[in-house]
Amino acid sequence: MFKLDSLLYSYDALQPYIDALTMEIHFTKHHQTYVNNLNAAVQNYPDLENKSVYDLLLNLDNLPVDIKATVINNGGGHYNHTLFWLMMCPQGKALGKGNLLTAIEQKFGSFEQFKVLFENAAKTRFGSGWAWLVVDRVTGSLDIVSTSNQDCPISNNKEVILGLDVWEHAYYLHYQNRRADYITAWWNVVNWGFAQDKYAQILQKL
Repeated sequence: MFKLDSLLYSYDALQPYIDALTMEIHFTKHHQTYVNNLNAAVQNYPDLENKSVYDLLLNLDNLPVDIKATVINNGGGHYNHTLFWLMMCPQGKALGKGNLLTAIEQKFGSFEQFKVLFENAAKTRFGSGWAWLVVDRVTGSLDIVSTSNQDCPISNNKEVILGLDVWEHAYYLHYQNRRADYITAWWNVVNWGFAQDKYAQILQKL
């Protein structure tokens, strides 16, 4: 059985950038629904219940045809959101000197240029989806990608370092249609310590 892990901070901990009501609904309603739907999808396949959601998304072609779309949508929703909560923390955590900052500067020219490109990926994602900073499993190179709905980059030969949810439910109560304002505000709560650790773990696997 898949489950919803506890948040490491209170619903109001990311204010004023992300309001408490949005956090509570996002976590207890949206994320919980993805978990419930994923469990319902795999209940007739006991061997899948023992796999991690990462393994399911990594091997989509091995899934039974009748639940593949459900796993993409709800397994992706569960995996993406589980990372999303960890990618944020109260007051945020700055990106210190190290392998990740060096890789960002080498790939994108500067940290500020990276932010511009990442924000553009988030702003221009039509409809619902995500913007991601990822590592290509083949080349080991950083990249910025955008995915629709709950599609996850790990299903496309990428490992996730950082991601931003731009579904309307992630920001609409506070920002209404001002997605750009939400994106700008989000940098204040990014947990770059988590991203640095994630990048180090990915490098060890390559």
